[in-house]
Amino acid sequence: MKPQRLAAGQGWQWIKQGYALFIKAPLLWAVLLLICFIAVAGLSAVPVVGEPLASLLLPAVLVGLMAGCRALEQGEELELAHLSSGFRQHTTQLVTLGGIALVGQFLIFGVMIMVGGATLVSILMSGQTPQDPEIIRQAISGASIAVLLGFTLFSVLVMSMQFAPMLVFFDNVAPVAAMKLSFRAFLYNVGPISVYGLALLFLAILASIPMMLGWLILMPIMFTSIYAAYCDIFPVAKEIQKHPVVANDIFTPDDGKF
Repeated sequence: MKPQRLAAGQGWQWIKQGYALFIKAPLLWAVLLLICFIAVAGLSAVPVVGEPLASLLLPAVLVGLMAGCRALEQGEELELAHLSSGFRQHTTQLVTLGGIALVGQFLIFGVMIMVGGATLVSILMSGQTPQDPEIIRQAISGASIAVLLGFTLFSVLVMSMQFAPMLVFFDNVAPVAAMKLSFRAFLYNVGPISVYGLALLFLAILASIPMMLGWLILMPIMFTSIYAAYCDIFPVAKEIQKHPVVANDIFTPDDGKF
């Protein structure tokens, strides 16, 4: 199983395909996302254990939305029950994926502290923005190496996690192997992913103009377009359910390098 290399213009097609999935059930998409945001926010508000637990469960929550995309793509109806898909199938693997991401975040923060970013990390981990912007400015200016290193490492983590939950859920790929495939997908498709990101940025500006109302449309499309990108980069995904992939099948002898 290998990610496909696509033309740069395909990034815009992902947004169009995502919109096509959204328009099939716009009101229900808004309800599903509202439920997700309330649940994650409520869980994160629990002292001490809330935020780590939310991070652990986030991949399972995400694949619930992706399962809804798959249902619409196959001509089925979007249902509230799709949100629980990640808690009914591959739950252990998805939670493991969330655990790897959580440990990765703490390791990155540790590296940033080691190179002089202790103040910045304390601000980030507190979850609260200082009232005096000068505090943030001084924290950033005094830890330029930590900022650069942290940005780079977090970018790698995000790229590794982007498609990993879907690979685990739809393709039965092991968590670590799914992260490797996701990261490789980004390396293969810098062009279309850049176009996709710039297009989303432009749409985000437009969505923010009329009292942020455009986000009611854009937010669901951000999730449905991720599913479209996943299916485009991993086209065999639609057939995998009939022939599940096991971890040892992901890399062939002549393609075993990262």
